[in-house]
Amino acid sequence: MMRFFRFLSHGLFFVLGFGLGIYVLPILTAADPPSTSEMQVLESAEKLTATFRRDLKGSDFFHWGEGEVTVTPTHIAHRGRLAPGPDYKVYLASEFVEDKEAFLAIKDKAVRIGDVKGFSGFLVPVPGSVDVKQYTTVVVWCETFKAFISAAKYR
Repeated sequence: MMRFFRFLSHGLFFVLGFGLGIYVLPILTAADPPSTSEMQVLESAEKLTATFRRDLKGSDFFHWGEGEVTVTPTHIAHRGRLAPGPDYKVYLASEFVEDKEAFLAIKDKAVRIGDVKGFSGFLVPVPGSVDVKQYTTVVVWCETFKAFISAAKYR
């Protein structure tokens, strides 16, 4: 009987530690937010703006974004915060989505722009082959866990 409880307690702490590691590791390895000089690149560019909000249908305690998003022909920038997590990607979509199911329905038509390396803002270059005016919405998506993080309609 004692062996069973020992196995159970060790198993519980292993699962708890593993889960905590998945949550904390991205925070520990996150990149610093873009500097003021990096963000000044956007000042003279033609830009569109939108806002990540925490009250979207697909947002919850672990999956959310808040702050201003700026879209230019060459960059997508975010000033604000994202819930910490692994493997975040920035997509452009042709229609606004606010949860996992809606994004999965249009994901094959969305274009992946790049990786999010930090949770206190980001600056992601837009590939030259992408015309941001052909899209309306910026989406942040967790590729590993197929989780919706946030979206903002800029057009």
